[in-house]
Amino acid sequence: MARKSSSKSKLRYAIIGAGGISHSHTNALMKFDDVEVVAAADVSDKSLEKYSKAFPTVTQTFKDYQELLDKVKPDAVSVCTPNGAHAPASIAAAKAGAHVIVEKPMAMNAKEGQAMADAAKKAGVKLLVGFQFRFHPKTQFIKAAREAGQFGDIMYARCQALRRRGIPNWGVFGRKDLQGGGPMIDIGVHVTEMAHYTMGSPKPVAAFGATWTYIGNNPKATKIASSWPNWDAKTYTVEDLAVGQVRFENGAILSIEASFAGHMEKDVWNFQLMGTKAGCDWENTEIFRDDAGYMLNSKPAFIKKTDWGFMFESKLRDFVDHVKYNKPTQNPLEDGLAIQKMLDGIYESAAAGKEVPIK
Repeated sequence: MARKSSSKSKLRYAIIGAGGISHSHTNALMKFDDVEVVAAADVSDKSLEKYSKAFPTVTQTFKDYQELLDKVKPDAVSVCTPNGAHAPASIAAAKAGAHVIVEKPMAMNAKEGQAMADAAKKAGVKLLVGFQFRFHPKTQFIKAAREAGQFGDIMYARCQALRRRGIPNWGVFGRKDLQGGGPMIDIGVHVTEMAHYTMGSPKPVAAFGATWTYIGNNPKATKIASSWPNWDAKTYTVEDLAVGQVRFENGAILSIEASFAGHMEKDVWNFQLMGTKAGCDWENTEIFRDDAGYMLNSKPAFIKKTDWGFMFESKLRDFVDHVKYNKPTQNPLEDGLAIQKMLDGIYESAAAGKEVPIK
């Protein structure tokens, strides 16, 4: 069972996986007066050393997250490991009575995701998936417009997370055995989740997809001038480019294009919606509708500027408020499971060469 935390006491917090993304979590958490980050765990001495230098007040560090859970007994944890460890670390934390927020994607596949959800339910703790882009002011603007009925029935969403040459040259992003996939599961997940969120989180029922690898496993390509050259082509087993389409129970369609390496003009990070009354473009924060006999493009006069830190503060504030004060979350577990099923369906379809049902 979850440990009881008084609304007046600080939430005792731990980090599992002390690599780069954990720094974003910790920087955000340390701004909260009702949270105390007390420990971190990572299998890498190098990662722990960097983490300790960045956050010297976190004095308890461990190589084994189970030892952390047993000795520290935190109220809540952030799971910031590579994807392959998301499920075992989250399940262990839940069994230890800690609430969990796990970095995206939820797991390697939906079967693991369901096991995580079952473990949290059995332990009486809360589990969320760390989707930060739904907290972006642009996403919130589009969500508000949809809730106000401006789009009518949303029929179609087009999502793009495209890098011309952006294969990570650190970590294990090129290893399917540790990540579950490439750009679709790593960056495609972001634009997919915020589009799905603004659509009202419809239920996915079928998926079609295709993947190609043509650059990442080519050693010569690692020398081409780019921001991130010299990745490990020998261990690269994920796709360079993935495209997919998801059908929803309400008849709507979502398409997604994701690449680590694509031959195109420039990187693209965007989603668009088309509804019976209006459509929108996330990147330009613009709504397209008919008004007074004319086709009208409209933009908000003001929208808050944001950065990576703001989004992490927002998603972790939402998590802390949810687990400590029992406030509703904008990041429900059901959304994390739905997105994982959509990713699974696209990869399964790519392997099968045909549309597959999403169960």
